[in-house]
Amino acid sequence: MHLVVQGHTLPGLRCGAYDGVHVALQVGREPQGLVPGDAPSATWTTEVRALDVDGGTDLRGPAVHGRRGDRFLYLTWGEVSSDGFAMFRRAKLMLGELGGLVVAQTVVGRLALTDGCGLPICAQVRPPAITWTAQD
Repeated sequence: MHLVVQGHTLPGLRCGAYDGVHVALQVGREPQGLVPGDAPSATWTTEVRALDVDGGTDLRGPAVHGRRGDRFLYLTWGEVSSDGFAMFRRAKLMLGELGGLVVAQTVVGRLALTDGCGLPICAQVRPPAITWTAQD
């Protein structure tokens, strides 16, 4: 399936003590698809395979992290400077919330990328903070 993450309400290039704030989908250990913190929106697409394992479903793909039964995608936040990308926080988009949507061709997750304090969203992100829908 294609898993599309659509973020809105980004926190800005300057956030708290951080300058040059950007967000990306973490693939392996690397940020992919850097988006500046003052962009109007951000979209990432990754491939995810649903596998039947021991009577259940497991999700795999280049951007999928975590153990079986506790899979997630990372959105990684960092400062971009002439030295490159320096990560300072991450958000875990929990994939266990997909349920029956794993059979869809395309699943879209929509979320605000700023928390209630005006900082980049972090920690585990589950509904209602993210909404997952099938789009075929």
